[in-house]
Amino acid sequence: MNYASIPPLDAAAVLKRYGLRADKKLGQNFLQDSFALEKIALAAEIQRDDCVLEIGPGLGSLTRYLAVSARKVAAVELDPELIRPLKAVLTPYANVSIVQGDILKSSLAGLVDQPGYIAAANIPYNITSAIIRHLLESEPKPRRIVLTIQKEVAERVCAKPGDLSLLALSVQVYGSPRIVGRIPAGSFYPVPKVDSAILRVDIYEQPLIPRENLPRFFKLIKAGFGQKRKTLRNSLSAGLSIGKAEAESALKEAGVDPMRRAETLSLNEWKAIMEVG
Repeated sequence: MNYASIPPLDAAAVLKRYGLRADKKLGQNFLQDSFALEKIALAAEIQRDDCVLEIGPGLGSLTRYLAVSARKVAAVELDPELIRPLKAVLTPYANVSIVQGDILKSSLAGLVDQPGYIAAANIPYNITSAIIRHLLESEPKPRRIVLTIQKEVAERVCAKPGDLSLLALSVQVYGSPRIVGRIPAGSFYPVPKVDSAILRVDIYEQPLIPRENLPRFFKLIKAGFGQKRKTLRNSLSAGLSIGKAEAESALKEAGVDPMRRAETLSLNEWKAIMEVG
């Protein structure tokens, strides 16, 4: 793929030209390092006939790399102030469709025209789980998600039993995550306080929990992680509004020690608890 023809993008200069500033409340840090942008595009493994959904294109730095590889790119930007500069940057790319809106409130069917599309995003870490769930609970579904997020958060998503979190389980029930690259803070403008990582999630054909049971699964794990440093017996009792004896009985029936803590359980153990309940 000929990424060499894509010119560098000076985010500070583009913002100044349009009288804009990066919005801290929206977590705006614009990636402008060409090597990092190419690494993200390569991680997405875009084929010529692919449709790509980009969430939060910002000033279009990554969008250009996606556009030279894909048949179509649908770029959904929350900030209406960025639409004018975004359109200007992307003028040479006729296969890009720019949509102003909140991806979490958007119908994916109106944005992408094929199942098995690819989703790409540079997003604030606090909406990582919400975005993945929205993508996977809507139709059509992607086959791959590539996210640029804080390095520590990417590591949390890829954690193994013993150090699992609500976020990790929320992602791993839908697909297999792995870190495919790291991006230093200096690659962004403005420069954030932390380094980032490229997280790739290859989506399973079906989630590891049957779809009809996913609401119960998420209710259960939220209860389990609801009170840090408490045993499962106590956290499930409080989170599910049941007696401690009932919680202990369910855990023992599932073959899980009631004195364990939520982060030590595997996804299969959570599934066993859910099936008991």
